[in-house]
Amino acid sequence: MTSFEEAETEETVTCLHLTFYHPCQDEKMMFRCLNFCKREQVRADETAKFGRDPNICHYNLLDTRVSRIQFSLQFYRKLHTSEYCFEIKNLSKKTKLTVNQTELGYLNKTDLPWKCIICFGDYQILAEIQEGESMDYFETHLHLAEAPISQERCLPSLPSLKPIPENGISPSLFLSQDKSPTEIDENEL
Repeated sequence: MTSFEEAETEETVTCLHLTFYHPCQDEKMMFRCLNFCKREQVRADETAKFGRDPNICHYNLLDTRVSRIQFSLQFYRKLHTSEYCFEIKNLSKKTKLTVNQTELGYLNKTDLPWKCIICFGDYQILAEIQEGESMDYFETHLHLAEAPISQERCLPSLPSLKPIPENGISPSLFLSQDKSPTEIDENEL
């Protein structure tokens, strides 16, 4: 047998792609401690922490408005499946964190969708999970966005909800008659 035939089968590795954006990133350089050049391995039993404290967080954001520990990501395997996921937990007492449109207060956590936008303050982070098989570690690959992520990716926003009047008559019916809206007593209908 050749060495190729004897080699162990390579496992694919789950990779979390994170694309960062802040409107003042060019002036304030808050991402200068992040490694945008290559993928980094994180052991599966470690928690990836993001914040401004370099003694606690591996991913440092140099901004006084960022909490010492802003949030964490925990890699795990779902019960009774071979599917690997990430759980995001807000560790900031002062700043709420949103994952898509789900708001997380201090110590709230949720599963990270396979593609989502994480927001806190003026920060936007696009998270995209590339599935893999390895149980020992995962990788992170950081990117820097030139434009706001929500605009750049044209992600759908929440549909605009229009109130429905109690009488069931849509206000658009009145506006379509080229008249300005007028107040009507409900007894007149």
